[in-house]
Amino acid sequence: MVPFIYSDQYVVDIGEHVFPVEKYRLVRDRLKECYKEIKFLEPSLPTDEELLLVHTPAYLEDLKSLLWTGGTLRSELPLTREIVNAYLLGAGGTILTCRMALDNSIACHIGGGFHHAFPEHAEGFCYINDVAVGIRKMQKEERIQKAAVIDCDLHQGNGTARIFSEDPTVFTFSIHQENLYPIKEKSDLDIGLPDYTGDEEYLTHLQKHVPTILDNHLPELVVYVSGADPYQEDQLGSLRLTIEGLKSRDEFILKECRKRGIPTAITLAGGYALDTRDTVEIHLNTCRVAIMMECS
Repeated sequence: MVPFIYSDQYVVDIGEHVFPVEKYRLVRDRLKECYKEIKFLEPSLPTDEELLLVHTPAYLEDLKSLLWTGGTLRSELPLTREIVNAYLLGAGGTILTCRMALDNSIACHIGGGFHHAFPEHAEGFCYINDVAVGIRKMQKEERIQKAAVIDCDLHQGNGTARIFSEDPTVFTFSIHQENLYPIKEKSDLDIGLPDYTGDEEYLTHLQKHVPTILDNHLPELVVYVSGADPYQEDQLGSLRLTIEGLKSRDEFILKECRKRGIPTAITLAGGYALDTRDTVEIHLNTCRVAIMMECS
């Protein structure tokens, strides 16, 4: 069975907010209902040494001290000990997900994908860039040399793009709505989609580019930032993907990785549907596809 990484500490009080943090627990609960044999692994907090592989000492000091500074203000979230702990633990979760993917071919983090965090500042609901921390940790342990980030969240993974911008060992790919937050950084390959893009056009772009990335870059690990927010009923965007279209996206990407024997670490990333049950269903489908891949 695919290893799933999760902590109850991910579900924290952020007040009245568009970010439905309860989705993590709801996805976990649905998985437990559907798959009795499923294993959930509890992450541990990352060390300062691990966080410093990506983030600056000054920023981490501000964050852990709960100081409102230029580094922390852009999070668009409250700053409490509980929230900071959740984000730190989320980085530990993605480290564990990467490790388990390398051991098992695929692993899924019911959390993570906080791709807007930069080395020196928070941004866009993201305090720690767990995607980058996970990759850097695997490189530090010499488990991999090369990685690829396949980012299908509604928003460009700007923090991740900046972090790896001078690093040829990590290929960053982002397919996102162009006319939308954030101010764009330069990924190795960006597909900026027009408003109202639907399933067919979206999947055509993936079919054209993802195999080429995997064949040319030859990553030893893919971190898949899945995202439920390209959905047509999402509150923060205006792409028009259906729930079935998003499931087809997951199937295509995970099959292409599996076909080449590339270990894949999945993070859930964003999702802000008008009905949170839709967000949960989209994330649940990503998990189901991962399970199907391992069983095929």
